[in-house]
Amino acid sequence: MKTTHLHVDRERCIGAGMCALTAPEVFDQDPDDGRVLLLHAEPSTAQLAAARMAVGVCPSGAITLREPDSGSP
Repeated sequence: MKTTHLHVDRERCIGAGMCALTAPEVFDQDPDDGRVLLLHAEPSTAQLAAARMAVGVCPSGAITLREPDSGSP
């Protein structure tokens, strides 16, 4: 079974914190440099909507979401 997978690029992150505010169960901020910390690379169904929103509000585009192929053409 394929799952949805998140990836963060900490080098690209500017530490705005929108991800941690939008999906605190999935993301946090590093207390040392303020950059994103990924808590759950494979968010649960309950976390998925917030994770998708966090991807969309990230000002630097440091978060990507890969969803399983539905198999339909």
